[in-house]
Amino acid sequence: MTQDRRIRIGIDTGGTFTDVVAFDEESGDLVSTKTPSTPGNPADGFLAGVEKVLGLLGLPTDHGDAIAAVSHGTTVATNQLLEGKVDELGFITTEGYEAMLEIARQSVPDGYGNSYFWVKPDRIVPRHLVKGVGGRLDHTGAEVRPFDEEGARAAARWFRDRGVNTLGVCLLHAYADSSHEERMRQILREEHPDAVVSVSSEVLREYREYERAMTTLVDAAVKPKLSRYVTNIKTRLDAFASSDAVGGDTGSGAPRAVPFYVMKSNGGVLSAEEVVHQPITTVLSGPAAGALGAALIAQVAGFDKVLTCDGGGTSTDVSVVIDGQPTLTTEGSVGAFPSKIPMIDVVTVGAGGGSVAWLSPEGTLKVGPHSAGADPGPLCYAKGGADVTITDAHVTLGRIPPHLLGGEIPLDVDAARTGVVELAGKLGITPEECADGILEISAWNQANALRQITVKRGLDVRDFTLTTFGGSGSLLLCRLMDVLGLRTVLVPPNPGNVSAFGLLTVDVKNDYVQTHVALHDDLPAATVAGILDELTTKAARALDGEGFAADQHRFARTADVRYFGQAYEVRVPVPDGPVEQGTLDEVARRFHAEHRGLYGYDFSADDSQQVEWVNIRVSGIGPIQRPDIASETVAADPGTPEPVSRRPVCFEPATGYVDTPVYWRADLAPGQQVAGPAVVEEFGSTVPLHPGFVARIDTHRNVIVTREDVTA
Repeated sequence: MTQDRRIRIGIDTGGTFTDVVAFDEESGDLVSTKTPSTPGNPADGFLAGVEKVLGLLGLPTDHGDAIAAVSHGTTVATNQLLEGKVDELGFITTEGYEAMLEIARQSVPDGYGNSYFWVKPDRIVPRHLVKGVGGRLDHTGAEVRPFDEEGARAAARWFRDRGVNTLGVCLLHAYADSSHEERMRQILREEHPDAVVSVSSEVLREYREYERAMTTLVDAAVKPKLSRYVTNIKTRLDAFASSDAVGGDTGSGAPRAVPFYVMKSNGGVLSAEEVVHQPITTVLSGPAAGALGAALIAQVAGFDKVLTCDGGGTSTDVSVVIDGQPTLTTEGSVGAFPSKIPMIDVVTVGAGGGSVAWLSPEGTLKVGPHSAGADPGPLCYAKGGADVTITDAHVTLGRIPPHLLGGEIPLDVDAARTGVVELAGKLGITPEECADGILEISAWNQANALRQITVKRGLDVRDFTLTTFGGSGSLLLCRLMDVLGLRTVLVPPNPGNVSAFGLLTVDVKNDYVQTHVALHDDLPAATVAGILDELTTKAARALDGEGFAADQHRFARTADVRYFGQAYEVRVPVPDGPVEQGTLDEVARRFHAEHRGLYGYDFSADDSQQVEWVNIRVSGIGPIQRPDIASETVAADPGTPEPVSRRPVCFEPATGYVDTPVYWRADLAPGQQVAGPAVVEEFGSTVPLHPGFVARIDTHRNVIVTREDVTA
């Protein structure tokens, strides 16, 4: 038995690899590893990762009774939406509003100059699967017309008779009073018991009916698949973690229930039992964990303004971190679907290691967004891949070694080069120019994504330190520094596992919101206090259900505020403590300041411009024990690092291949420096250091990259 050890495990399942980090709660030790993902059944790769990391800890690999908890980042919901694989959905709304989804919003991608060419995408629910039900509430929740129960039953039977078993319900002004929606759900249970149902008053209790309806329908769309996925993993994990697996028992004859948490888009985790009822909250599960892990690492290293760049096998995810906190938004979307839930503001671009290089009809070179994925993967995987990928370009130029995971996965360099040579022939250029061109396009795709979360939001990208991680995230960092004018890049230890590490740093978190539109001057403090108390009670009840004692509960209060007449709001914190008039005035003051920071002006001195409250929010937070990030002392004479090998690497096609030293990252001590051209390799990642750049190792064993003539 190994129950004297308590191991917490973070697992991030990506398109190519499943990343695993284990934390020993007693010793504080961290162990990282990777295993190939299994797209056919992700649970296989998940359990393989658990077994592998237990073996590295010296624990039995045939059972997991030392496992204290598992936190998981998943792309199941994200990929389903990005790929547009939405099964048949039904939509029930208020009578007279059946065309809500068709009307949508007036925005056109890329501005109105694109409106002539833009083709309106298919609705998430086609018009013939929308049913209206009589009854009406006003914006205060007062009943204008009673709920039409006979019409509701007719709608439920209509969907049942046609075999439409996934339904979203969004009735007008249900954010103010949920009684009509609750009655609709009860009727669906009676008339169509097989239906999977999402109701807007549970998914998103705030106004703007189109966004609320879309968010509810996305929740319904991903619920069946995510529920099956989470339930499958939870069942297999419980069986594996039980002593039953080795012939014993748990004392009850049933498998031991291991606490199993799933990462949410808002920067928190939620138990598997609860997340199946809130699947929409997982749509940016993996990227959110990476941003949080990188935020903690960079903050400990002394950087307060950080851009995160998470490069995987399929895509690259970027976000902004200020003072250790990633930026949150409720205006996000996944693919073509707006999702108005709190989520870390992440921009995704199809520039991962498996992104495919291809020729446009005009004969120009393109890269992504489609990917070779894990199967068949790049040409160098020798698994039947037929397309040149970003990874093949790196292999051809010698920038990554002829193997992955420290030698566990050999790469077919000749196959990669053959593919690049063939593509170069079609373009009429050399293979080195072709491979470099692929990487240059990829670098600019990533740079444009980083500009989108900075320059387009009024931030100067040059004020930030870039933190690169993920298996492919650090391969182009020198070019990103040139393109964006960055001074410093930080590469954490085990960068390929930062998302999995981030899962071990994340608290349990639930968000609750209530729309209450009122002018600041007309809003009684008692009204705000009552709403906050109601939301706090809901958050506390959820934390109780997650096993947190009352003295562990933490609550974060915010409000969405705007100037009267504006269409969108600014979120500002509400001070802790009793809610009095001074509390409300402080919220208004913070709003003026935040508005000036975002838009360059405010109306704090103009009494004719009124402040309006829109939404009041409470987040319930249950804290967990975070791993410590170790710090080491720099030796008086750290010495000069010795390369472990050398190989030809091409950094510039005009220069060709140069004999380049290769360093094993684990051998580099704090205080040591490496000057380019060089390559720094480790188990799950590689840093090609171009000529003119230097890398130093800080006290936390981060690699800090600057130009040779710049001090970090």
